Amino acid sequence: MSLILLIESSSRNCSVGIAENGQLLYCAELSMDQYVHAEKLHLFAEEVMRKANKKWTQLSAVCVGRGPGSYTGLRIGISAAKGICFSLSIPLIAIDTLEMLARWAIYHHQGFGLYCPMIDARRMEVYTRTFDVTGQPIDETRAVILDEIFYNELKESKVLFIGDGAFKCNESGIKDQQIVSTEPGVKMMAEISEQKFLQNQFENLALFEPFYLKDFIALKSKTKIF
Repeated sequence: MSLILLIESSSRNCSVGIAENGQLLYCAELSMDQYVHAEKLHLFAEEVMRKANKKWTQLSAVCVGRGPGSYTGLRIGISAAKGICFSLSIPLIAIDTLEMLARWAIYHHQGFGLYCPMIDARRMEVYTRTFDVTGQPIDETRAVILDEIFYNELKESKVLFIGDGAFKCNESGIKDQQIVSTEPGVKMMAEISEQKFLQNQFENLALFEPFYLKDFIALKSKTKIF
């Protein structure tokens, strides 16, 4: 029997849930243009534990989305997950965000030859990886600009674009495509986290780091300070 706290913070969606034996009991999430993870994540964790009528000491593990995605969101979510695991001496489970989106899409949107999850990056750039109908990746995780060269790789397939970056594919020119613009969240994590728990697929708490994919770039303020 397992009780797993779920945290997904790789996008603008701050999402926290609690799952028992692979079934999501409660979820609390909020998506805003301005990231609210620092203010809301711990409140959401307290909320789902209270609504599920569970004690922190009953937790079997914490599962967190490892990225790629937002530098700030990932840092906050994974720091919180590691802190809970350290304090309770329980294991940490991590799920690749793109794999999570792909597996959810394959289950809910059947009939496609390729599944292309996308996490929004800058301008016309996304973090992406392509999966076949069995959920196996056929390329590496990468940051790409959505241009004709990228679309040419997919134009012979029936492809589903899924994720909060999928909307950028509206003018892809691919005839046989569908777009599901959705943000990653803990509703996609419960079953995968249970599988990893049963298989003892745990992370090294001391060494585990977010999968940023790209280095953080701090933007300079346009406001002049005299």
